[in-house]
Amino acid sequence: MIMRSAVAGTFDILHDGHRALLRRAFEVGDDVAVGITSDEMAAIGRNMILPLELRISALRSFLSGMSKPWEIFIIDDIHGPKDLMDSVGVLVLTEETLPNGKRINEDRRSRGVPPLEFSVVPLVMADDGEKICSRAILEGRYGRNGASNALDVAVGSMNPVKVEAVRSVLEKIYGSVRITAADVDSGVPEQPFESDVRKGAINRARKALAGHEMAFGIEAGVFEREEGLFDIQYCAVFDRHGMLTVGMGPGFAYPEDIADLVRNGYTVAGAIAELYGDKGIGKRQGAIGMLSNGLLDRKTLTEQAVTAAMVPRISSDLGY
Repeated sequence: MIMRSAVAGTFDILHDGHRALLRRAFEVGDDVAVGITSDEMAAIGRNMILPLELRISALRSFLSGMSKPWEIFIIDDIHGPKDLMDSVGVLVLTEETLPNGKRINEDRRSRGVPPLEFSVVPLVMADDGEKICSRAILEGRYGRNGASNALDVAVGSMNPVKVEAVRSVLEKIYGSVRITAADVDSGVPEQPFESDVRKGAINRARKALAGHEMAFGIEAGVFEREEGLFDIQYCAVFDRHGMLTVGMGPGFAYPEDIADLVRNGYTVAGAIAELYGDKGIGKRQGAIGMLSNGLLDRKTLTEQAVTAAMVPRISSDLGY
């Protein structure tokens, strides 16, 4: 008989504590159901939260390396969808979330559904002696492995897409980093054109550096090209030794209806909201996510600009 296990969480910055829970779920189950909280549920009691799109993307990336079947489902309460959860035999949790598991079993018994078995995973600790916490990672206190001696980096933006793009690239280079998001002024118009894009990226990096070892500034803007109005991102990297490196991501052309509005004073986000009624797209999948029908998202595009800015440091062994 196939045993289905389940594990659930916010998975806000997928850290070593989350990975321990997920690995246990694959150890005890033949197939695994992974619940992830909706943005509304995740925001309860939190000031900072990554949007669901980013959390699911990171979760899928981790689960893709598992050899057993799995599925992701969204939860709005501790019970999850009953039609799915009633098929689960083992629930993986920590001592902290054990009371929630007991409440779920009370509900199951009241409906004549066999109670869940519990598989309790020890908390994974950071090097400050406390459990690894997504909030502390988002605040830049340590990396996702709980190490506070990781490279100390700032990103000159509160946009989670930009911050997580930097995190993804730097972890591939350095293994562990701790990142602080800094709310700085780009010093350029809200919708940058041409040379203002590079200038905005550099301004963000310089202003964010403060006492950090390295700082990143990322700015997207528009450029007139023979084929139309292109979106291109610049990334600037500035370190405490005064070294500046700059990179660009690949560009794409906007449809003419969007381009015409931008040429006439709209921001890209404003033009999209005017034409399609979608607001706040820049902090989610970005215009490219909508225009490519999900084939490419803003985080992936931003990662390419960040990687390009790091190339001179990697190739000359001057990463940091």
